Amino acid sequence: MILLTMIARISDGLPLAAAMQEDEQTGRSILEYQNQAKMLFRKLGPQSEPRCTIETGPYFFHYLIENGVCYLVLCEHLYSKRTVFSYLEDIAQEFHIQYGKKVNSVTRPYSFIEFDTYLQKAKKIFSDNRSRRNMNALNTQLQDVQRIMVRNIDDVLHRGTVLSELDTKTQNLSMLSQKYKKDAAYLNSKSMYIKAVAGLVAFSVFVLYFFIL
Repeated sequence: MILLTMIARISDGLPLAAAMQEDEQTGRSILEYQNQAKMLFRKLGPQSEPRCTIETGPYFFHYLIENGVCYLVLCEHLYSKRTVFSYLEDIAQEFHIQYGKKVNSVTRPYSFIEFDTYLQKAKKIFSDNRSRRNMNALNTQLQDVQRIMVRNIDDVLHRGTVLSELDTKTQNLSMLSQKYKKDAAYLNSKSMYIKAVAGLVAFSVFVLYFFIL
């Protein structure tokens, strides 16, 4: 079962659209994973794997990144991985057709919340194994889903934090390096000035000594 679908912009993690499973018994727990998904969006970037499966408690996050947008779902462990990525490819194609030219210009969260209508329809289609469209999508699936990397949510979020800290330290090191170059240049020029003055003083003393003799 697909419990949650979220779509976000990769550049800044801005949520663009979402659809949740309407179930009062799982509502509270799904909200917790929705917050995890938002944190995950902020960790992903252009360097991230384009397809990945992330284990989180009793569920899996599966995501697909295309055209600067991340399409993510939360599913039960036993839900077909091939079906999930077929679903992700389908909604990615439709979303790009409808909103591809607007993605980079929006500034408020869930600007395309009306896409929920398509998400609900697609979820029903891909949840029905007897659907001809679903079967055709599965048969023409070129991606070997068994090779998609599986990671843990804590590792992903922690790795993002470590990379952020490393980037900050690198920037600080670069600033210190620039400061060192400026200080070294200043000291070098000051040293040359001192040498010049010392040379002039020595020459003056020599000339004075020559005339006295």
